[in-house]
Amino acid sequence: MGIVRVSASVSLDGFSAGPETSHEHPLGIGGERLHRWLFPDDGDRDVPAGGTGAVGDDAAVAARQYADTGAVVVGRLTYDIGVDLWGDVPFPVPTFVVTHRPHEPRAMMSATFTFVTDGVASAVAQARAAAGDRDVLVMGGAAISRQVIAADLADELLLTLVPVLLHRGERLLDHVGTGLTELERTEVVTTAQATHLRYRFLR
Repeated sequence: MGIVRVSASVSLDGFSAGPETSHEHPLGIGGERLHRWLFPDDGDRDVPAGGTGAVGDDAAVAARQYADTGAVVVGRLTYDIGVDLWGDVPFPVPTFVVTHRPHEPRAMMSATFTFVTDGVASAVAQARAAAGDRDVLVMGGAAISRQVIAADLADELLLTLVPVLLHRGERLLDHVGTGLTELERTEVVTTAQATHLRYRFLR
């Protein structure tokens, strides 16, 4: 069975999105800078599809995540803002949307969005079943990432550290829990655009 991986690009001051996330600014104001390593020619789109624009080791990190992912979990805001930009599911695998608003499954070109109203644990369990031997990727928003970590559902954290200070926006790891959460660093990939840090959650 695969693992559950939380993945995000963050600024040096800990923000995974700029302020005022909206359809006009899907990654918040200035947030597109966090994904220049992945889309150097199109920094306004955070769409991890087959070809990105990343090069060298950045491209290798993206390709590995693409190959390893068998299902995706996102929050409702990420879905609402992202679906028209993607024109599909974010990866060509079943995608589970954690939401308080019921919605019929939405079939797309590559796979289906399933809307889960009974909590993040249920969404992750359904994603695990759909992923089979591949991994579950939690992506697209700080809130859903924090929920998965706080519920002790994450096995790995892939943190892409980008050399920029946003100064404001949405912090990825604020208020995740009350005690210590120990992690072990298992990989570091350094490029001119970013430092990709892979951690395993210790239990």
